[in-house]
Amino acid sequence: MKKTSSPKTRAKPAAGLQPEYRFDYAKAKPNRFADATQPGAVAVLLDPDVARVFKSADSVNAVLRALVTTMPRRPRPVQQ
Repeated sequence: MKKTSSPKTRAKPAAGLQPEYRFDYAKAKPNRFADATQPGAVAVLLDPDVARVFKSADSVNAVLRALVTTMPRRPRPVQQ
């Protein structure tokens, strides 16, 4: 007769976060990039092929400003 294995008991999930997800706020550092962003700025992710062409935010902004000047202006909607 074969020996039957006993069913394995599953460990209950521990309450809270797993140890690898616990964050030690005492070792936290301030965001070193916070001062570089200007109020009202928006972060945009470029696709890798586009990012290879544009090496700085200034070059991206220059091309986008040139493109905006070529676009026809839309009339603003009338507010009632």
